[in-house]
Amino acid sequence: MSAPAAPLRTPDGRYLIVRGRLWRLSNPALGDSQRQALVDSLMTARRQVKAAKAADDSDALRLARTQVQAAKVALGERGPVWWDDGAPDYNRRLVGNSPYADWFDALQREGGAAHLSAPS
Repeated sequence: MSAPAAPLRTPDGRYLIVRGRLWRLSNPALGDSQRQALVDSLMTARRQVKAAKAADDSDALRLARTQVQAAKVALGERGPVWWDDGAPDYNRRLVGNSPYADWFDALQREGGAAHLSAPS
């Protein structure tokens, strides 16, 4: 069995493509320690979401989801974009409905993105 293919990134480094959908990447200007602290906070908040769901605690769930959102915004994955060239944000949109559609289609035709449509 071969190792899973690395996630595909757009040529400009702004998005990761998962199952044909664009997901904004973290701000590359973040320092390693700052980024890691934010990722640690995000993972803690996600564990809190899971625990709140298991406990059926709506107040804790709301708080944990707020913390997830704050970490994602701080990482640059949500909220204001981290690039400054005025390009719009296509986060969470289908790659086929974005300016990356032709590039992505060409990759699929060449077989470079065959793993994206394979069942998991």
